[in-house]
Amino acid sequence: MTSAPALSVLIPFFNEAGNVHPVIDEVHAALAGIDFEVICVNDASGDATGAELAEAKAAHPDTVTVLTHVQRRGKSAALFTGLRSVRGEWVQLLDGDGQNDPNDTARLWQALIALGAPGKLGIIAGRRSSRNDSGFKWVQSRVANGVRRFVLQDDATDTGCGWKLIRTQAFRELPYFASMHRFLPALVKRGGWEVREELVNDRQRLAGQSKYGFIGRLGAGIFDLIGMFWLVRRGGYGVAAEWNDPRGG
Repeated sequence: MTSAPALSVLIPFFNEAGNVHPVIDEVHAALAGIDFEVICVNDASGDATGAELAEAKAAHPDTVTVLTHVQRRGKSAALFTGLRSVRGEWVQLLDGDGQNDPNDTARLWQALIALGAPGKLGIIAGRRSSRNDSGFKWVQSRVANGVRRFVLQDDATDTGCGWKLIRTQAFRELPYFASMHRFLPALVKRGGWEVREELVNDRQRLAGQSKYGFIGRLGAGIFDLIGMFWLVRRGGYGVAAEWNDPRGG
């Protein structure tokens, strides 16, 4: 086992054949000069995603790890499966469809992390500078984000953006539940960490189709928001003075 990298890039994939190689190759090109690893989680894809991930691992044996779910469990489960293997102090979350730009990772890493991040900083959440969605989906997202922000006070305006750079310690302290990836800023803030939002690029998916529909997203979102409202009102964790934890200051 080599020494732990500074950054772990965690990418969940579900039926993303055609996207695997471009996404992973772009990560390697964008992050050249940064000590990183790539953790890929295949959420029981039914297409050629698994074969493409095996090829990507063979092409980048020193940096790429592939984990495969035996049954489909969803994005949040895939993130937590990958979290068990990450070794970096920070974890970059990217979607497997190519819409997130790893050049934003390189830019913000150099600007905010490499020179020493504030101790209390728990997550940098991406806010898309432009949207490649339809007008209806844009309105839907604006309304949903506004309601969520009012209810949870999570300091984030675009939690639907998959680009998130999160401190590994903060990530590992989070409670797990299905769809918790939609509420990462609120959960991190509940843990006593600071949330920061930065503009990032948003692009068309490279291949395939979106896995999320309006009805399913709306129904799940309402129930999840109710659960999150209950959770954040129950308070966060205790921090002992002896831990030298930045949240104790």
